[in-house]
Amino acid sequence: MPAGEPGPRAGQGAGAGAGAGRGAGGERGVGGEQVEGRRAVREALAAGRRRIREVWMDGALEPAPVLDEIIRLAERAGVPVRMTPKIDQLARTDAAQGVIARGDPLPPAVDDDLLADPAAFVLALDGVTDPRNLGAILRTAEGAGATGVLLPRRRSVHVTPAVAKAAAGAIEYLPIALVSGIASALERARRAGVWTVGLDERGPGDLFSLELATEPVVLVLGAEGRGLSRLARERCDVLVRIPMLGRLPSLNVATAAGLAVYEIARRRRTDTTLGV
Repeated sequence: MPAGEPGPRAGQGAGAGAGAGRGAGGERGVGGEQVEGRRAVREALAAGRRRIREVWMDGALEPAPVLDEIIRLAERAGVPVRMTPKIDQLARTDAAQGVIARGDPLPPAVDDDLLADPAAFVLALDGVTDPRNLGAILRTAEGAGATGVLLPRRRSVHVTPAVAKAAAGAIEYLPIALVSGIASALERARRAGVWTVGLDERGPGDLFSLELATEPVVLVLGAEGRGLSRLARERCDVLVRIPMLGRLPSLNVATAAGLAVYEIARRRRTDTTLGV
């Protein structure tokens, strides 16, 4: 493994930050150019969905099977692994676990393609801004078998290093499409024959009484604090709430997403098993 010294920290140095996470004309892309954390880097290499250009590793790390696997995957893909004692200078999160990868941005999915899937199970995130929340949602959604995610181009976090770290590799497998607005995307979903289910603490329905079989569905989740926007709420076919049995009125959006995606996955799996 070649040794090396880290270049400018992402977002620093001559021209390093210009256009980072942005496409032609300065438009923000999905992101994902820098991945931190052992599991996230391992999955970036294993998935082979995009080009990983280099891996940086702290030379003082204790041996671990996942580190050996990262090195093997990188060597197989022809990705240089550079050892450095200055990993913290490269890191943009507080828990890089001694491993960082840099690569091409995630390829954006096309929202109409996600909605056209007869088995669509798509999440629409209406303005989630906390990186850890988005990462946790992506990780849970991928585990529950979601087929894609819709994110607004503006007023929403995209795939930053913190998101990639929290997602633990889910970004490599879960298609993410950027849309001009969630409300307009929900209208397109309606025209495509896709059910739209909004999670809202004031919703008249109960998540656990939701009647969904194998229909294509978009699950809509609101921003931290304010929840669903008025327009998004109005465009949903169904509004459901998570019943709260204690004194608190609501859950964190990532926790609520976890309950909702697995409830939908459970119902779809049960109904498929029963031949509904």
